[in-house]
Amino acid sequence: MRKDTISVRLLQEALLGFTRSGQSAEALLAELGFAQLPLHQPDERISVDHYSAVWLRLAAAHDDEFFGMDPRPLRVGSFSFLCRTGISQPTVGQALIHIVNFLGLMLENFRGRLIRSRSLAEIVLDETPGQAQRPFAYFTYWMIVHGLACWLAGRRIPLLAVELRCPEPEYIDDYQVMFSDNLRFGQSCTRIIFAAEALDVPVRRTESEVRAFLEQAPGNILVRYRDANSLVSQIRNVLRALPAADWPTSEALAQSLCMSPSTLRRRLLAEGVQYQGIKDSLREEQATRWLAEPTISYPDIAERLGFADVSSFYKAFRKWTGTNPGHYRQLILGEQ
Repeated sequence: MRKDTISVRLLQEALLGFTRSGQSAEALLAELGFAQLPLHQPDERISVDHYSAVWLRLAAAHDDEFFGMDPRPLRVGSFSFLCRTGISQPTVGQALIHIVNFLGLMLENFRGRLIRSRSLAEIVLDETPGQAQRPFAYFTYWMIVHGLACWLAGRRIPLLAVELRCPEPEYIDDYQVMFSDNLRFGQSCTRIIFAAEALDVPVRRTESEVRAFLEQAPGNILVRYRDANSLVSQIRNVLRALPAADWPTSEALAQSLCMSPSTLRRRLLAEGVQYQGIKDSLREEQATRWLAEPTISYPDIAERLGFADVSSFYKAFRKWTGTNPGHYRQLILGEQ
């Protein structure tokens, strides 16, 4: 997966809402001025800039910033309106309420609610029973909501889980990078879950920052892809193939990568991470996945993650996520 690129599969999805009247996707793309894009090569990737340009031209041509995926169009200017009004909110939590309420008024099938439950927060979509949207529609909605929240917060807000009512699509790689490795399909409701502390972050964006942000939109809310050839990606792949108890020390890892420990530390620092941070992020990823399985006990999870006991696991999970495993499991499983 190349950095700052998007799968052609997402380009195909983006065009579906505008080809129902009989116009082919190829003709539509050519009409927009992008006949050169490899529309029928699903394994190819296109640049974020190309994808953003297609989005903007589709929106301008059809007066819809939501790819024609709702009975009501999201009129051009809606995203700009959310940016300009979002900066007037005191906190990210208040801004999120404003964002989901506005989108709920504009769109028919995407009415969200922000719920705070102790140390966790969730945004839940209220949907008609039995009427699930296609995955691309859900992820586009979350991209707008989550992307704006991260910009208003001035930092990325990690998502602990993304749950969707629709079946799992054939391709999810880009979605995992954009949102979370913990994607769960075929669930009873559609929602995102994250640490509630993000809601209290003050909004301190200025009008000049809005102008700069909009000049780069929507590319700046699209996924910032991990470079598959980066050292971090290589290390994550090595660790994923091993039980946590067998993860190598930094010295052993450096030797397996044919470099000195100091070179390993220097290269990781250049990518903005430390080896311990990579291990912690993988443990968090695996923990949130196993906590969603009621048959896996806390001692089992602690052992799988390489902790000496459950207490150590609890302490680490709270450090990673801002909540404890019991509360997360209670929320993810819908227990009272």
